[in-house]
Amino acid sequence: MADENSLRERLIDVGVDLVLTEGSASVGLREIARRAGVSHGAPRRYFATHHALLSAIARRGFEDLAARFETAVDPEAPPRAQLERLAKTYVGYALECRGMFELMFRHDLLDGAQQRDGRTQLRTSTLPLFELLATLVDRCGKEPGAVRRPGAPGDSAPPPTVTAAALWAGLHGIAQLWTWGSLQLALATPPPGDEERDRLVTAVLDAHLGPVAA
Repeated sequence: MADENSLRERLIDVGVDLVLTEGSASVGLREIARRAGVSHGAPRRYFATHHALLSAIARRGFEDLAARFETAVDPEAPPRAQLERLAKTYVGYALECRGMFELMFRHDLLDGAQQRDGRTQLRTSTLPLFELLATLVDRCGKEPGAVRRPGAPGDSAPPPTVTAAALWAGLHGIAQLWTWGSLQLALATPPPGDEERDRLVTAVLDAHLGPVAA
């Protein structure tokens, strides 16, 4: 069993390397088998479908991103400071690991079903990251001096999950548009423009949570 697990992990290692260097479109069972030095049918013992293989690779990406969040975010810091560190880490990961980032959130490509070997759904890796974001948004809203953004008369503030989803979409948009060079063009910012990119992240946080009180 140890050898079997070792081979499965080696196949995923090869897939991760392919995604990071050449993008998810380059990942196929036969190509991974070739690079791993095994028969072309070997990956089928572990991954029934191409989607199952992509899901195993994406899970590695979520584990990496979660580890980066843990390193970057001080749990004793105020929730807004934690969110800012999380946001900048998220965008930074997107730019550093472009192929993996583009794969991780393509749930139309990924296999959401429990694997035949009993491994859990990919959602067990993806949802905790969003739950962390929603928890921090909720804590920000309860901080003294937090900005309350009223809607139409009689409307209550959106739940933290809605605000977190909107914030996530904004951060994801910054990451993708920066990767494509669109934001640099719009802002007339030559690359790398890290300082300008960080200002965009702060602006997205301010838009959804209000500016930090002076």
